[in-house]
Amino acid sequence: MRGLIVDFVGVLDGTEEDVKRWRELFAAAKSNGVATAILSNDPGGPGAEHIREWEYRGIVDAVVLSGEVGAEKPDRAAFQAAADAIDLPINDCVMVDDSIVNVRAAVENGMVGMLYTVFDRTSVEVQAVFDIEGEF
Repeated sequence: MRGLIVDFVGVLDGTEEDVKRWRELFAAAKSNGVATAILSNDPGGPGAEHIREWEYRGIVDAVVLSGEVGAEKPDRAAFQAAADAIDLPINDCVMVDDSIVNVRAAVENGMVGMLYTVFDRTSVEVQAVFDIEGEF
């Protein structure tokens, strides 16, 4: 696995502490050669600047918004758009989402799917898959 794709609403929009921890985990992943992206079913437009900031600030490599690519999760086209944005085949990516429907769809489309419930659990899973060490 060489790509980490994470949903925004329900995952990256948590507490200030969780957001800080996600940023640190993304930095560790990127320093380990992992391409990173956010895939959100957000409609895009000016109201999505707070999501795009993650890319503008270099926290993730790409932000893919469903309203701007014309496909929403759980459609394969949405997952494919995120994989394409980080120049990886879809089956080389992990999708982290708080929706079991989206996680199942990711798996059905060749990705590794991780259901997000709490940061600590997901962090351990991400660290294991991408061979990342550290406390986050």
